[in-house]
Amino acid sequence: MSHTPTRRTVTALAAFALACIATASHAQPAKLKVGLMLPYSGTYTALGVAIENGFKLRVEEQGGKLGGREIEYVKVDDESDPAKATDNVNKLIKRDNVDVIVGTVHSGVAMAMAKAAKESGTVLLVPNAGADAVTGPMCAPNIFRSSFSNWQPAYAMGEVAAKQEKKKKAITITWKYAAGDESVNGFKEGFEKSGGQVVKQLTVPFPNVEFQALLTEIAAAKPDAVYAFFAGGGAVKFVKDYAAAGLNKTIPLYGPGFLTDGTLDAQGDTAQGMLTTLHYADGLNTPRDNSFRTAYAKSFKLQPDVYAVQGYDAAQMLAIGLDAVKGDISKKAEFSAAIERAKIDSPRGSFSVSKSHNPVQDIYLRKVDGKENKMVSIAVKGLADPARGCRM
Repeated sequence: MSHTPTRRTVTALAAFALACIATASHAQPAKLKVGLMLPYSGTYTALGVAIENGFKLRVEEQGGKLGGREIEYVKVDDESDPAKATDNVNKLIKRDNVDVIVGTVHSGVAMAMAKAAKESGTVLLVPNAGADAVTGPMCAPNIFRSSFSNWQPAYAMGEVAAKQEKKKKAITITWKYAAGDESVNGFKEGFEKSGGQVVKQLTVPFPNVEFQALLTEIAAAKPDAVYAFFAGGGAVKFVKDYAAAGLNKTIPLYGPGFLTDGTLDAQGDTAQGMLTTLHYADGLNTPRDNSFRTAYAKSFKLQPDVYAVQGYDAAQMLAIGLDAVKGDISKKAEFSAAIERAKIDSPRGSFSVSKSHNPVQDIYLRKVDGKENKMVSIAVKGLADPARGCRM
């Protein structure tokens, strides 16, 4: 007896198989491909990891799905290298066909990502890089930032130094690169609008940490205040050298939060009592922040920082957009409109996004107390970046 199936049986089986596939695909939408283009090596490794952790924590809280779609991650180490940025982002867009890109820390890399996203229409969520241009001249309906613009904490510190601290003359000091320029210019704008005067703007080539000659110049000029923009190892060295020169006893040192975030262990006593401004602080002690901090520590055996919050909120923004379009990210206009309308319930305090897609958020005044940047007060409530050059 032959066991060879008839043509009719084969056709019926094929039809049945196709029907099963159709039913399965109907029940199970394709996974959403998220490209994580972050620094996984070099100076900013810890920041990249914190952003990824924060993002994934929010996805896990939503049962591993956003807008009804499971998430598939494609990771690229951007090495914080602008020269490799265009190739890296194009691999994600053209080779890996990602639906969304999340990145990055380095402003130079983020600018290349914004250009590629603008040209391809791919959704880009920027969870750190503060380059003013991302939500300025580079702004686009598919580009969103969950962090800050370099202008925001700087402008707030300018207001605080002039109004609350009653300082009249200030000197600024930074590395000579885009982020530094934008930060000191933001401080100058806030300080001078509030009645102060920036008498000198000092710079050092990036990433040089030889500050001695400039500290001598500051000591001779005797300003009422110094505003410094450095981060990481540069921030540690500058704060220590400033104290070693005895300047912290006579001329208060101010900066954006990056001067003391993630650097307090290394700065030790030299940073105590310093005031900085940022969109996050230790000891906010709100139910939302406390539950986030507990969940993060439990998942990753680490304490969260501002970078973890920004990654978490990038996932929150993505979820809001995807829920509105039932997971269909090709509906760009509706996706964008939903995020523009939303109030995002963040550990930092709730915020909305501006027309240029930058957070409109409270900037906190923080004081270094032991190993923490403790919240003192809200320096500026609901501060929106001016988004100069954005045509949207």
